[in-house]
Amino acid sequence: MIKMDPYLQVDAGTMSPYEHGEVFVTDDGAETDLDMGHYERFTDESLHWDNNITTGKLYWNIITKERRWDFLGQTVQVIPHVTNEIKNRIRNIAEKADICIIEIGGTVWDIEAAPFLEAIRQIKEDIWRENTLYMHVAPLLYLKVSGEVKTKPIQHSIRDLRSVGIHADIVICRTEVEMSDDIKDKISRLGGIERNCVIQAIDARSIYEVPLLFEEQNLNEILQKKLHLKVRKAKLKDWASRVEKVINPKKEITIWIAGKYAEFQDAYMSLMESILHAGANNSVKVNLNWIQSDDLEKEGFEKTLDKMKKEGKLDGVIIPGGFGSRWVNGKINVIQYIRENNIPFLGICLWLQSAVIEFARNVCNLEKADSTEFNKVTPHPVVDFIPDQRDVTEKWGTMRLGAYDAILEKWSLAHKLYKNTTISERHRHRYEVNPKYHDILRENWLTISGLSPDGRLVEFVELKDHKYFIATQAHPEFKSRLDKPHPLFDGLVKAILK
Repeated sequence: MIKMDPYLQVDAGTMSPYEHGEVFVTDDGAETDLDMGHYERFTDESLHWDNNITTGKLYWNIITKERRWDFLGQTVQVIPHVTNEIKNRIRNIAEKADICIIEIGGTVWDIEAAPFLEAIRQIKEDIWRENTLYMHVAPLLYLKVSGEVKTKPIQHSIRDLRSVGIHADIVICRTEVEMSDDIKDKISRLGGIERNCVIQAIDARSIYEVPLLFEEQNLNEILQKKLHLKVRKAKLKDWASRVEKVINPKKEITIWIAGKYAEFQDAYMSLMESILHAGANNSVKVNLNWIQSDDLEKEGFEKTLDKMKKEGKLDGVIIPGGFGSRWVNGKINVIQYIRENNIPFLGICLWLQSAVIEFARNVCNLEKADSTEFNKVTPHPVVDFIPDQRDVTEKWGTMRLGAYDAILEKWSLAHKLYKNTTISERHRHRYEVNPKYHDILRENWLTISGLSPDGRLVEFVELKDHKYFIATQAHPEFKSRLDKPHPLFDGLVKAILK
């Protein structure tokens, strides 16, 4: 799988969630487009830094080569230098696989996309003429007022692709309504597409239903024939069973999510999918009650939580990861409420640190305990930069990114959930629980249930006498799959159902 993003950033790591949604982190620490998360969830393959190509990466590499005199004085141009860079990157990935799927983000004639379109045209022309297939995804316009379906957007995008030498082999039509035979015939005739290669992608009840809908239209067989592969029947029985549990759950629960970007839920894409996976595994529909973090700092928030609990809208709580001091105190107040009222809780990344801060203040009696991220002069820096980060000035350089191992205590809830002593999770953070405070936290019965292999960094904390209270420094949501729900999310749902 390759996702090509024409934006000028080197990666998605510096982009605001409001601009581009979630930043998805791979095992090797790449900060990528959220679509990479969907690729991993559907294929159950771990992708890498090379699987996400951006214009920023391309130009960074090309300019570095030019400064090293690699081009020997040639005039460096989009063609052939940028297109060759794209083709080389595609070839390096594709030659390691039987089949390579490449997505170009954006629309057909985004200015930034032009070098990518030219590169994939050249790939079929120069390298893989017999086994390259172009699939075009385009919207079918539906006018609700008149009930009309318009094919003009699809016709124009097919024509625009042709103008740069790319002839779509298959067209996927995104649509709100069922496509009539007449509409399919029209697209086929005017677009020069084989009739059976005009595929409907109607709004599905779940994204996980989409492969089943495509199979009903024989897309799997069409693809194999066009790529000159041996035709094999897709084995989707188990997948269909999982999708059935998503669509027709037997029970319902409500999980409360306190998020910095609650009004823009693409910022938590992997989190939402992980909750859905856990719900499906337990035949449960998980209703999500999103709360904007600033509401937690308003006076009387405890009464609001009490009311939600009585109304059955507070079965469990997840506080997802984030950066910065914005509304942190409100979330710390919520963690105290959760701890004292025995509400199932899963904390992620920053909210492991916040759980430690809350415990230090209210149980260990360390007045004004805090993180140096929020308070540089706190008398009790229970969360701090680790020493070897202090001299790093570029923000991306200070991050602990990608997969890291953790060693779990055999008697812990974490070990019970993971069923293993050594586990690996993906990280994206700068600050750590200060090792100087490990002992006092333990003395007051905060369980540090997972540590880095050298015993220095806290990876998991939990409370023993609690229905379900566990927090991780990692981002477990990045590794959940529909058929392999992540144990932390699955454990939360199971705890709520008890």
